[in-house]
Amino acid sequence: MTPLEPILKAQIAAHGPMSVSQFMNTCLLHPEHGYYTTQNPFGSSGDFITAPEISQMFGELIGLSLAQAWMDQGSPKQVALVELGPGRGTLMADILRTIRAVPKFAQACNVYLVEASARLRDVQMQTLADHNPVWLDSVEDLPDGLPVFAVANEFFDALPIRQMVRDGDGWRERQIGVDQNKLTFGLSDPSPLTALEHRLGDTKDGDLVEICSVAPLILRSIGDRIERHGGAALIFDYGDWRSLGDTLQALKGHEKIDPLQQLGQSDLTAHVDFEALVNDLSCAYSRLTPQGVFLERLGITQRAQSLARGLKGDALDQHIAAHKRLTHPDEMGTLFKTIALFPTGATPPPGLEI
Repeated sequence: MTPLEPILKAQIAAHGPMSVSQFMNTCLLHPEHGYYTTQNPFGSSGDFITAPEISQMFGELIGLSLAQAWMDQGSPKQVALVELGPGRGTLMADILRTIRAVPKFAQACNVYLVEASARLRDVQMQTLADHNPVWLDSVEDLPDGLPVFAVANEFFDALPIRQMVRDGDGWRERQIGVDQNKLTFGLSDPSPLTALEHRLGDTKDGDLVEICSVAPLILRSIGDRIERHGGAALIFDYGDWRSLGDTLQALKGHEKIDPLQQLGQSDLTAHVDFEALVNDLSCAYSRLTPQGVFLERLGITQRAQSLARGLKGDALDQHIAAHKRLTHPDEMGTLFKTIALFPTGATPPPGLEI
């Protein structure tokens, strides 16, 4: 039993079954026993490896795409370069290193990191010490008036979701309760849900739909700033255009485990519903594109070949494997998707299409 388990059981005993959203939020962000408070999740020694940790090429190509978007919008003199959920700071470090090749863009960038975890802020501070980043609790804290060039890689998948099961013309919410001193999943009584009225036409009884109320609000805030002041945002995550089915998963040591086990010591995520994410934006957005296609359009294979010239043996094998992992349809190339935000009437960032 982890230290968090009795806390969750006590909350359920006092207030009744909790939603999957409440469960995820507590497991990930509890101030003493939450996953992002206590664990080191990234890298081979952690629980998962994100694209920037696989290869520098990922961040390099994102940096060049943002730099071109900046030039396409008239090269504004001051911009906010923003990352949501920066992990160890690896992606931002690769972006900043790459955009030194576009000196005026590098000089224009004021770096902002949206990060809730004090532990991860300390790690990011070490990685990005030379760049004087400013940490924010929320995108709402970004300074107004600056064009926003933002990136979010595997940020939205960690936001808490609710799981709703179709029951006639209503929905039953999936909840976590306690049975014989064990945490278990159950369902609420059925009730209508305005937010899912549009899904009555493409679902049937028993179908499960996941919703995340906070994710569209975050992206809407960024989109409003981009529409008013210019900029672009690149979003990378696993998911698809419309949610259907149970995608809640827990990862521990790079293996999937029962989400009701290892509470506070395993990562909890769910696939992103990109349709809901970009619904009702004030700015324009690109076509949803597989990550592999995006990276190939930007020349990742040519970049990989260039880097490979100085490698041999195990280093070359690892480099080839990294390229494959980022782009191949059987690995991250298709499962992970990319979408961009940009001002109405502007050109989408390179690698993406309307």
